[in-house]
Amino acid sequence: MSNIEAFYAQNADIEVTEDFVVSGRFKDKEGKPIPWTLRSMKQTENEAIRKSVTRKTKDRRGGYQIETNPDEYIAKLTVASVVYPPLKDEALQKSYGVLGADKLLSEMLLPGEYSDLINKVQELNGFEKDINELVDEVKN
Repeated sequence: MSNIEAFYAQNADIEVTEDFVVSGRFKDKEGKPIPWTLRSMKQTENEAIRKSVTRKTKDRRGGYQIETNPDEYIAKLTVASVVYPPLKDEALQKSYGVLGADKLLSEMLLPGEYSDLINKVQELNGFEKDINELVDEVKN
C-alpha cells in the first residue's frame, strides 16, 4: 500500500469507541464500576452541533453578530459522543425526572464527574489540548 492509500476512506478508522469509567457510583451486580462507551465523530457532525448552538443576534448599530453558546456546544458534543448508557432512553430520563439527554447528564453526574466526561469526550474527538495550553503556545 502506498502512503496515499492510507488516507483512503476504506482504510481510515471511521469511528473510534472507548470505554471510560465516568463514576464509581454506577456499579454492576459484583460491585464493579460500569464503564460508559464513548465514540468519536466526524467533523461534519461536529459542525452540525456547533451550528445548532449558534445564534445570530442584532447589535446596537443594527448589524448582526454571530454567537456560539460554549456550554450548550459542550453539552451537545458530550451527549452525541455517549453511546452507553443510552442517554435518550425514556425510562432512564424518567428515573431522574428529566426530559432530554443533556439534562439527564446534569442530573446523573456530580460536577467533577461531568468535567471528567467532558475532558474524555474532547480527547476522543481530537481536542487534546486545553484552550489555555494553546494560548500559551501561541504566546511563546
